[in-house]
Amino acid sequence: MRSLLYLPLAAGLVYSMPTYAQQAPAPEDAPFAAGQPLGITTDGAFTAMSDNVRVFGAIVSAESCSYDETRDLIVAVNRGAEQSQAPNDGFVSLINHDGSVHTSLWIGVNRDGLVLNQPFGSDIAGGKLYVADRDGGTSDDDPSVSVLRMFDMETGAPDGEIPVEESTGFNDIEVADDGTIYATQTGGGEPPDPTTYRVFKITPEGEATVLIEGEPLNRPNGIAFDGDGNIVVVNIGDDAVLTFSPDGELVTTEHAAQAGNDGLVILEDGTKYVSSVRMGGVSRIPPGGEAELIATAIPSAASMCYDAGANQLVIPMNPNNALAFVPLDETAP
Repeated sequence: MRSLLYLPLAAGLVYSMPTYAQQAPAPEDAPFAAGQPLGITTDGAFTAMSDNVRVFGAIVSAESCSYDETRDLIVAVNRGAEQSQAPNDGFVSLINHDGSVHTSLWIGVNRDGLVLNQPFGSDIAGGKLYVADRDGGTSDDDPSVSVLRMFDMETGAPDGEIPVEESTGFNDIEVADDGTIYATQTGGGEPPDPTTYRVFKITPEGEATVLIEGEPLNRPNGIAFDGDGNIVVVNIGDDAVLTFSPDGELVTTEHAAQAGNDGLVILEDGTKYVSSVRMGGVSRIPPGGEAELIATAIPSAASMCYDAGANQLVIPMNPNNALAFVPLDETAP
């Protein structure tokens, strides 16, 4: 399968605006605003960039993405700078199917009323963008705390948050139609502590409970629902693809073609796609079948999403400041 990889073109061309830590602060009474598509504003009038121009970039340490079926665009969630370097530097870009930029700074064009520190997993449900964010972490003496932040998909405006003090950091999330959030805590420690490997369940009212803890979780990362409403989780620590009932009971164990997994996409026909952040491959697991590699050697292949408008996988590449695109209508290598 041909994989299309869009990287920054050259130094100085990656990003159409400076990172937020470098921007001049807005007036304290300025209202929250969402960013415009690429273009210019002259004398207060906005003019969109002409259709014969393509711009690539607007990606800074992206960990996850989601597909916005209303706009028919990819929503890329960017971590920006580390908390210890520039707190509250996360932002959200809108990306076209070919990897070119639609809106560099949709959420994050200003910070008025906005907190988005270190966003990891994301999901769109019920007209909201849900993001697994974190507070703290600005120094060794400032512990991180998981915070689930919501944004209105029409306006981009902040639309609530749920702190979960029992967790130092969620990685990926999946949101049910009723607003219930399922979140993975990858955990770790030295030596590794399996009691930190967890899947949380958070109600719309903000009540958080540990649904699954310890084995067979092994540094859990990607999470998604299958067609039966079960919860599927992939591990970084091995190649297991674990299906749990809504009550947290293990139903099925499958195996990806590689270990070290991060991203998970499940299509309507039950086919699973799994990306390995450590080994760079994308596994396809058909219902009842064995895993096969359909793409290889993608560096830092993180929490991918399915772009239904173009029938392709979109894979954020963390420190590479780029997205990889894997069309699904082509033959695997």
